[in-house]
Amino acid sequence: MEKSVLQQGDQREAFATLSRFRDDFYDCLNGRGDALFELTDALLCTDGPVRTLVDLALAPEHRRGHGALYGALNKGGLDVDRLRRTIAGLPLPKATDGRLVLAVDVSPWLRPDAATCLSTLGRLFDHINFLGRYAFTRPTAVA
Repeated sequence: MEKSVLQQGDQREAFATLSRFRDDFYDCLNGRGDALFELTDALLCTDGPVRTLVDLALAPEHRRGHGALYGALNKGGLDVDRLRRTIAGLPLPKATDGRLVLAVDVSPWLRPDAATCLSTLGRLFDHINFLGRYAFTRPTAVA
């Protein structure tokens, strides 16, 4: 089935936004940026959990040797403030009627700033149910 011109335009716009974000993300990397960029691609494209750095080194998206992976992690850097501005500048995904669609993820991990008895023990996670009083929530815009 052939896509309409409008759908093709939306698709082109989405790819253009992704391409701009990838360029901007690359600009946030300092020192060993190429290797860090490939490492990020490998991390995002790997099926299933990544348990070791060897898993990333063997991913098809990481085209460099394993030494480059360790070099990037040891000597590479990320301009966090610039990345924060880059992410904040992304367009928010909206439903067809123009409304934002938000999803909320509730994590069982405690907030690092929460005043609990666990913080005195040096732990941030406990298997005891706190009835949601200290759960960390993250709202996320979804398309």
